[in-house]
Amino acid sequence: MKAPRLLAAALLLAGTASQAQANVELGQRLAQSSCAQCHSFTAGEGHGVGPNLFGLLGRPAAAAEGFAFTPQYTSAMKGRTWDRALLERWLTDSQTVAPGSGMVYFQDDPRKRDALIAYLQSLQ
Repeated sequence: MKAPRLLAAALLLAGTASQAQANVELGQRLAQSSCAQCHSFTAGEGHGVGPNLFGLLGRPAAAAEGFAFTPQYTSAMKGRTWDRALLERWLTDSQTVAPGSGMVYFQDDPRKRDALIAYLQSLQ
């Protein structure tokens, strides 16, 4: 009786892993189509109009070495660290998080926001 339960658990985990990978892949496509005009995503790659987003999660806000953040952004983000919750708020409406920032992209679809966040989390 244990074998069928183990098989079911393994299939569930495999399905969850497949869904997670699909979510990251969707996030990568969204980032390339909507964010790559301003941001780069590869370690060591230079900044664009916006900072390189490789390794964003866990990084202090306004701390991308070599990128000149606006004073408004720096002031609004002081003491914050990028985590899933902050990124969720940022992608929903960056201007409520950091009024006057140069970020103009907003994502109204929670599924797409989740995919973008999953992709950015994968960039470590």
